[in-house]
This record gives sequence, C-alpha cells and structure tokens, in this order.
Amino acid sequence: MRSAASGEAMHTTSGVGPDHVGEPNDLIGQGSESEIGFLHEIGSRFAAADSLQVVLNRVVHFVSSVVQCDSCFIYVLEHGELVLRGSKNPHSDVVDRLKLHIGQGLTGWVAEHRQPVAIGCHAFEDPRFQVFNELPEDRHEAFLSVPVLCRGRLVAVINLQHRDPHEHSWAEIQLIVTIGFLVGAEIELARLESENNQLSERLETRKVLDRAKGILQRDLGINEEEAYLTIQRHSRQRRRSKREIADAILLADDLRRGRSSS
Repeated sequence: MRSAASGEAMHTTSGVGPDHVGEPNDLIGQGSESEIGFLHEIGSRFAAADSLQVVLNRVVHFVSSVVQCDSCFIYVLEHGELVLRGSKNPHSDVVDRLKLHIGQGLTGWVAEHRQPVAIGCHAFEDPRFQVFNELPEDRHEAFLSVPVLCRGRLVAVINLQHRDPHEHSWAEIQLIVTIGFLVGAEIELARLESENNQLSERLETRKVLDRAKGILQRDLGINEEEAYLTIQRHSRQRRRSKREIADAILLADDLRRGRSSS
C-alpha cells in the first residue's frame, strides 16, 4: 500500500493490508468545506510560537480528538535518540526519561525506515515490538505509528494504540500522516528554540558561578577549585542547585557593598 501524502510504501501487518483497509470515513470530512475547516483548525493551533512541551501537548490533544484512541505517544529525535516527550495518559515517571535508539522496537523501526506501520491486533507479538515495563500500553492490541518529518529529516514519531483490536482505516492513516507533515516544522522549531534556551541558561549559570567563585576567592583567600568545591558542598548540604547557591553569594556580596557605601 502506498501513502498518497508521502508516496512511500505503507507497511501494514496483522490483517491490516490493502484488502482490509476501509475507504475514507468522516475523519477529515466530505467535501472541500470540511477539508478547509480541518486545515484551518490545525493551522491555527500550531501557528503560535509556543514552547516545545506546549506544542507536543497540543499535538497529542489534537490527534486524540480527531482519531479516537486509548493512547497517544510522541517521541522526539534528540541527539540521535528518540525521547518520549508527549503522552495522552499521565506517565510522569517515564515521560522525558524513556529513550529509544533508531531501529529499536516498532517506534525505532518507523524512525529508521520513515514509513508508517499499522497493526490491527496482537501488536505485542510483532517481532520488532519491544516491551517497556513502565508502560501498560505495551499490552494494547492495535498499534499505529507514523514518522514526523521536516524537510526530509525525521524529527519525531507519533504512536496511537487501542486496547482492543482495531483495523486502521485509510482515512485514519492518511489523517495522522497529514498531521505529521503539518506539525513537523513546528516541532523542530520548538525543539531548536528549547535547545537554544537551555544553552543560554547554561551560559548564564556559568557566568554566575564564575562571579560567585571570584567572591569566595577574594573573601576567603582560596583558589578557584576550592571555591567551586565550597559551592558544591553547600549545594549538597542545602539541597539547592549550584546556581541558587551562587545567586545567594552574589546577593550577600551586593548587600555588603550597599551597607559599606552607605
């Protein structure tokens, strides 16, 4: 089967082949007005310059609202690994921590081959499937996974799962593929902005730490390494970040300077 949106082969298993895929249903709608409404809805939702997490939450909500499913995951490609960043169901213990290599499990296969996979039942029996004890969705029957691309580059993978067997219709598959095309650039831009913000924050933290170390060296007559170890020790003892300890040192120094000048 071929995806009309991508022109690439559509990989289907477990009885969800070309002979089992239904005709387009009402997910996108009949006629041009419904299709225009669909495009306007998704375009308006993703036009805002939001943070990566906000964008991913919006994608999860949108996908789950247009295609009824029991689970929706978004894995984002970061530094060569797929990181679970978005989930329809609350998984605070694994979101932002669960990582997959390209080619690992069904999700990794989709990322590696950049082709959708639709499995109607017994998805956990697929030889490519990998079980994660942290995710109860691993026992769900049906599985649909779609790559999210930006200018030909993989940026994410969207997974939909159903507890019971579910034959994914042509419209469902095409709808998620289309959403992937539409949100790919937005996810990538939000991810790059997030990385830039994190880099700026690290640089600012380094500047603050350097200033704090200089104050300790001046006031205590110690070298730079000893000043850093002092900040590190207070960080552990007070269960505060080194940035917070450095900020406190700078604030105390400013207060002393203010009193001495007055």
